[in-house]
Amino acid sequence: MNEVRELLDRAAEGAGKPAFTAGAVYAKAARVRRRRRAAASAAVLAVVAAGAFALPRTGGDEDPAHASVASAGPSASSTTSAPASAPASDKAERLAALLGPDVGEIEEVSLLALIKGVTPEQAQTVHLGPLDGQYAFRKDGGVGYLALALEDREAVEKKTGRPADPDEDLCDRVGQEPSRTDCEREALPDGRVLTTWHDTMDVEGEDSVDWGPELVGRFVQRDGSQFLVRSSTGFEGTGTQGPLLSEPPLSRQQIKELLTGPDVLPRG
Repeated sequence: MNEVRELLDRAAEGAGKPAFTAGAVYAKAARVRRRRRAAASAAVLAVVAAGAFALPRTGGDEDPAHASVASAGPSASSTTSAPASAPASDKAERLAALLGPDVGEIEEVSLLALIKGVTPEQAQTVHLGPLDGQYAFRKDGGVGYLALALEDREAVEKKTGRPADPDEDLCDRVGQEPSRTDCEREALPDGRVLTTWHDTMDVEGEDSVDWGPELVGRFVQRDGSQFLVRSSTGFEGTGTQGPLLSEPPLSRQQIKELLTGPDVLPRG
């Protein structure tokens, strides 16, 4: 759940001081998790009815909650990094070009806007990476999500007291997070380290939001910065856009190819 909190915290930073925090979104989830750990047998999460409503799509790049584009095959333009201020539709197009047609339709969204119903002004945030953001993936009737955020060394130190350390083995900490499974750590020849694991997300969040299983990752850079990534099968409940995907929208290999390419890095 730490990765969920971190990514939503980034989305909430500088958002005009709304009357909520990312911590509040998952405070109830933490309480539920503690109760379930203490109980000998936990009740199965109630699944939201299949007729969950879909939020209407609004046009215009100025709306951070919706900017849709159909996935396309790789193109020559996909090798050129976009500035962090690229319009939402351009970001979705670039991501679609990088990933290819098999991932489905990609739409940039704001999870805070969907779940909490905040205004576009409150949902806006400043991204460090040209493809940082949150995206809905529509495929085979389901909706999953990809959340990507780059934290520079200063941001990591402010949050944890020290820079991100490539030598730290995040898989050794699985015992502290029962929901983490299938953890894999890959050290690249250049010293960067990608760690990915599956999270069952077997908790109930605020506003009756239930997250489906997801693939979570941290990509630690040599300069003490890091990428945080979530490849989620989706959520059910408040603000849902559709049923869960059967699998996370991006696999481990797709996450690696995306994060190790030049398109996610800021210019300079």
